[in-house]
Amino acid sequence: SSLQCHMIFQKSFLYADTVPISGPYGAQMAGPQMAGPQSGAFPGGFPGGPAQMAGPPQKKLDPDSIPSTTHVIEDDQAKRGGQVYVTNIRGQVPPLVTTDFTVQDQGNASPRFMRCTTYSFPSTADLAKQCKVPLAAIIKPFATVPKNETPLYIVNHGETGPIRCNRCKAYMCPYMQFMDGGRRYQCGFCSCVNEVPVQYFQHLDHMGRRMDLYERPELSLGSYEFIATLDYCKNNKPPNPPAYIFMIDVSYNNIKSGLVKLICEELKTLLDRLPQEEGAETSPIKVGFVTYNKILHFYNVKSALAQPQMMVVSDVAEMFVPLLDGFLVNFQESRAVVNNLLDQIPDMFADTNESETVFAPVIQAGVEALKAAECSGKLFIFHSSIPTAEAPGKLKNRDDRKLVGTEKEKTLFQPLRGVYEQLTKDCVAQGCCVDLFLFPNQYVDIATVGDVPSHTGGSIYKYSNFQVEVNGQQFVSDLRRDVEKSIGFDAIMRVRTGTGFRATDFFGAVYMNNTTDVEMAAVDCDKAVTVEFKHDDTLSEESGAVMQCALLYTTIGGQRRLRIHNLSLNCSSQLSELYKSCETDALINFFAKSAYRAMLNQPLKTVREILVNQTAHMLACYRKHCASPSAASQLILPDAMKVFPVYMNSLLKTPTLVGSTELSTDDRAFHRLLVNAMGVEETQVLLYPRLIPLHTMDVSSDAIPAPVRCSEERLSESGIFLLENGLSMFLWLGQACPPDLIQNLFNVPSLGHLSSEGMSLPVLDNAHSRKIHSIISSISQQRATSMKLLIVKQKDRSEMLFRQHLVEDKGLHGGASYMDFLCYVHREIRQLLT
Repeated sequence: SSLQCHMIFQKSFLYADTVPISGPYGAQMAGPQMAGPQSGAFPGGFPGGPAQMAGPPQKKLDPDSIPSTTHVIEDDQAKRGGQVYVTNIRGQVPPLVTTDFTVQDQGNASPRFMRCTTYSFPSTADLAKQCKVPLAAIIKPFATVPKNETPLYIVNHGETGPIRCNRCKAYMCPYMQFMDGGRRYQCGFCSCVNEVPVQYFQHLDHMGRRMDLYERPELSLGSYEFIATLDYCKNNKPPNPPAYIFMIDVSYNNIKSGLVKLICEELKTLLDRLPQEEGAETSPIKVGFVTYNKILHFYNVKSALAQPQMMVVSDVAEMFVPLLDGFLVNFQESRAVVNNLLDQIPDMFADTNESETVFAPVIQAGVEALKAAECSGKLFIFHSSIPTAEAPGKLKNRDDRKLVGTEKEKTLFQPLRGVYEQLTKDCVAQGCCVDLFLFPNQYVDIATVGDVPSHTGGSIYKYSNFQVEVNGQQFVSDLRRDVEKSIGFDAIMRVRTGTGFRATDFFGAVYMNNTTDVEMAAVDCDKAVTVEFKHDDTLSEESGAVMQCALLYTTIGGQRRLRIHNLSLNCSSQLSELYKSCETDALINFFAKSAYRAMLNQPLKTVREILVNQTAHMLACYRKHCASPSAASQLILPDAMKVFPVYMNSLLKTPTLVGSTELSTDDRAFHRLLVNAMGVEETQVLLYPRLIPLHTMDVSSDAIPAPVRCSEERLSESGIFLLENGLSMFLWLGQACPPDLIQNLFNVPSLGHLSSEGMSLPVLDNAHSRKIHSIISSISQQRATSMKLLIVKQKDRSEMLFRQHLVEDKGLHGGASYMDFLCYVHREIRQLLT
């Protein structure tokens, strides 16, 4: 059947007793006992490879016979690319995140805002338990809407505010059923019958629909916004516009590297590009400036002053803001004073020899400043080293690679509590988001310094061993995008569901004070929250499963708004429906985030075993209940999940989960925090990078060449390949690369003339050079962070950095090849089925 992708493995497999497992991360994960000599060897490759498996020597499997991610992506693009996706059908599966399509909202939120692990929920908790497919939604409430799609409508109900169900407080939406001639409506979530307020009354047509259905966004669309009334504001008064505070570490390293000068130069132009309301001339956002090392310096940049004034706070234990008037200003009004200050800062600290820094008091100062100004906002902190100076939040080096692979490895990723925990609470309460730009030359304890940003809707950027000429451009691009991107402040999100299931767990750069309110000091267009659902009753196949995400936030203009996203899914007592409606890319996003949380409390080995077990369980359940009967030696995968194993194996090999002493603890912690805030498109390309051949491209076409499978076997000595995963970008040059191509790209006669260190790609006036730069630029525009291009020659030492991204191959730091992993999972499935 078309649903099945058949793979025949000529092998006899080992059998072992299986133990039912409850989980996903319960303590009682005994799991299927791994048989024979492989016990516990996985992941990290099997000793001696698959040949150790019992049975006759096997025929070598053809790598082309196993499911290919690039084929799946190409097929979907061919089938659904360039089309309009209309959201008027319950439970329909959207095109893949890699496909180009246009969305027309007709009653369900666009997949840009919400995607699910499956679009057909099992009708009972027992079925959900049986198949072990997690039920989750990945919500990106502020996702960017492309120019050719309609922006969200804004609904204003005046003094009375949005219409809500009296019982469950869900907002008016297309799932409300009007009755009684239009005088009452039944809530689509809790079934409570409500009176329609007089001012909202409207007659029904012969179909029972309101006559004004298509004039009201909240009755006909999946996503829209309400203007909130004062009841939705702090202390019942309208909020002030937010403020951006730039806090620059002026210790020795940052001055010496030229970073401080670069930041000050860049801010002069960047402050003209602060986000604005639609149609506004200038930005309402106020700005403030702090420099610091062991002590903090605040600047008065009031427009009336001829010169900026510096005020020093050296008692970092009792942090306060020494001035109220003149610290936060409108840039347009204070432009002369601010530019004067930005000119002076690099000179003021030019002769510094202070290398120690504080960190927690810097965040504290920012929160206090916003508190005093009674507004929300964002701190941009540019920081270089572990904060060792005497102060609250002082840290010491706790990096210990000897812990890797032991029960205590998890402590490396646990942030230090105390001061930082309290700071997070203060930030969230004030609507103060922290964005951290790190420039470390050694260990800075990212697990701890990144804790406040990762609970306040903030972002973390890291430029190791920063040099202006090497990473300057990358940092400046990141800073520009970070300052300019669309964003909401002081946000609180609630996910309501129909009866029978509820949201139980939330993953993201968020703060949870209770079990239902997802608090975000800020939420921007890149941040996604992954929400897990559990049954608390039986779902009706007739009415399906409905959910509503409501986000209350403050706009940059200081207006309080509610952004609503609604989605309706199918329910079925047939598991085949669930498997048919699965989305692999959403599933792997959920598994990555839940594993990265579990590793704070459990040994990595246990977390990896749980991931493998659950993979085998999901696929075994399909085999048992949905596939047509066939020989046990065949691996049968559901069509919608046929490349799930390649993503899962890639997740097991990520720096965070692989557990190798060769990897830096900070890199692993950084990766963990990044993934936690990612949406489906970001985790997709991170776990299956694009590998694009450039030596055979048509220079006259506008298209990016089709990617090939992410494996060494696809590289050719005479080729040039571009690899990107949203965080890194590589240009790989084969040893036998044609000299004329090298001439066109690098302006040197052959590969031998290129030095191995610090190569860059010049902009040259020929078709090849223009084409490759246009490809790089169009890839960069799709990604949330700027990627520095690393050029690697085949057989060079730097090639190792590139190779670790070839996810179908054996991992450099441990981890199986895709083929070995598939064989292993197949064996686990067969054990489960016997």
